[in-house]
Amino acid sequence: MVPATSPVPDLEAPRDCPLCPRLVAFRAALREAHPGWWNAPVPHFGDSEAWLVVCGLAPGKQGANRTGRPFTGDYAGLLLYETLLKFGLAQGRFEERPDDGLRLRGVAILNSVKCVPPWNKPVPEEIATCTKAYFQPALAALGGARVMVALGKIAHDAAVRSAGGRLAAFPFGHLAEHRLPDGRILIDSYHCSRYNQNTNRLTRDMFERVFERALEVKRAAFET
Repeated sequence: MVPATSPVPDLEAPRDCPLCPRLVAFRAALREAHPGWWNAPVPHFGDSEAWLVVCGLAPGKQGANRTGRPFTGDYAGLLLYETLLKFGLAQGRFEERPDDGLRLRGVAILNSVKCVPPWNKPVPEEIATCTKAYFQPALAALGGARVMVALGKIAHDAAVRSAGGRLAAFPFGHLAEHRLPDGRILIDSYHCSRYNQNTNRLTRDMFERVFERALEVKRAAFET
């Protein structure tokens, strides 16, 4: 299995990260059931010179947990990568496999939780542990990334906490925009999950507007 190209390779979790016992046990069961899958903490993915960080939730069981690259192999990734390609934030072709040659341009994807959780639902302790151990250091290392897009509330909370903010002061909402205590701009989006798309909670137009706004913020705040 080809690993993703991480923008922060020195800050990645080891393949047998022991920090979350429930996730370790689930990972072991999946290795036994599906020995050809990645079945390990999924590396962050993207450009080490990113200006934009896309904050995700956790690997999907048959998506990133199988392929080893965020949002690769599941329904959510189709909309995400198609949108990044449309706005010039990626180059190449997205073929739902980690060796498809796709490269992100000015973008890094950081998941709040690096291992697949049972039923796709990490518990608060797992979110807090992984955010502190891996998400926060990776975000700090990407010092040039002054704009963030959070896909869902868990990713939003991780981004706010990593910036030293109080959650009550930065409420989540689709297209809500926040200037965080560390000066970064956070833009919220509903997660691009199959459920949200199928129920029209998130449409393609709604999702594209998030990235249009991120580009607007970049031009207005950081290129003047």
